[in-house]
Amino acid sequence: MKELVSMMSKYFQRSTAIIAILFVVATLAQAQAGSTRPRRAPQPKASPSPSQTGTQSSNDSLLDPLPAKTTGTATQASYGSTTLAKSLFDQKKYEEAALEAKRVTAAEPNNDEAWKIAGFSELNSNKFAEAAVDLQKAFDLQRASGQEDINTIDALARAYARSEEFDKALPFLIKALARTDVKPDPALYYLRGLAEYRTGNPEDALRSFNASVKANPKDAASLYYLGRIFFERNELPAAIAALNRATVADLRFAPAWALLTQAYLRRAATLAGPSADTDYLSAVRAGESLTRLRTDAEAVTLFAQALISAKQYVRAAAELEKVSSRADTKGSTLYLLGVSHSRARNFPKAIAALERAAAKTPNDVNVYSELGYACEVSKQYAKALAAYEKGAQLAPSDPDFKASIERVRPLVK
Repeated sequence: MKELVSMMSKYFQRSTAIIAILFVVATLAQAQAGSTRPRRAPQPKASPSPSQTGTQSSNDSLLDPLPAKTTGTATQASYGSTTLAKSLFDQKKYEEAALEAKRVTAAEPNNDEAWKIAGFSELNSNKFAEAAVDLQKAFDLQRASGQEDINTIDALARAYARSEEFDKALPFLIKALARTDVKPDPALYYLRGLAEYRTGNPEDALRSFNASVKANPKDAASLYYLGRIFFERNELPAAIAALNRATVADLRFAPAWALLTQAYLRRAATLAGPSADTDYLSAVRAGESLTRLRTDAEAVTLFAQALISAKQYVRAAAELEKVSSRADTKGSTLYLLGVSHSRARNFPKAIAALERAAAKTPNDVNVYSELGYACEVSKQYAKALAAYEKGAQLAPSDPDFKASIERVRPLVK
């Protein structure tokens, strides 16, 4: 019995150690836009900030809202009017304005004003890729005539960034923010940071995001990315500070809550005693806030990790049961469900969940150590031996499996 108690302690340590790395967030934040009035064409309206939308992309896109589905604006052969196009834009009839401007460009391909109105109209319709193409044409014509327009540059920077062409966006963003005669739009600092981050320049991105936060201390998106960069560097106190500020600025910013939960869990794993307990409870609070916004399996699984780490096993099992019955449930979720039931000493449910986890992830050695333990405590020695032997096949150098096999084998009848 003393050996089994010792093994129980080792299994608990094993499961706690891996819990912190089972979930990886993808997160999403979105850009804030806005500019001054253009030289001849009206400016695009400001895009909603992350704190206003609170939305995110399922494929971990960093920009929101996602580009709207294009309905298409076929170039017409008939001659149009830039005056009419501008009037339609002023009336916020953006699709009609773009169509009218394209009629002009069909007849006058070198009319930079028409390309500009078309691009601004498409930008306001969230047709970012189309806007980038037309604004690039306007910019090229302006540059060729020696009359670059700062508003076209700013709009083109936004269009490229929001269509996630960050390598193309970055030169225009740098150009826009390098001006000394005109105060730049603070939202451009966020977009520049985003472009720098996504093109592999986190040091530059830190400076840009800090500049954005300096201009707007409640810029939740920039605060989120500051936290994300610090998290990736394992600078956890700085990450936690930035992410807490992001969630205060926008209570509905789900990616920030998710990353904050992970940051607390990671830091708690490096601490001991009351300090670790405090971080685990903070992770629980952050995870709970996350599940108020998202109820998908990933969010619930992350919340359950925090609950398990805080030794709230019954509550963790209850949360995981909500998402474990689906056919596409991941093995990691079922494993955590098994751990929760096992720690709550509900071994029949633990065994059932762990057997499902083994079927989903047959090469996960942790599943077999936990399954073997639950079966052994339940005196199902044959099943325990089979689980331990499977684990030993996957991890032949693990001494715990060898000791468990030697302990259980004599008990199998």
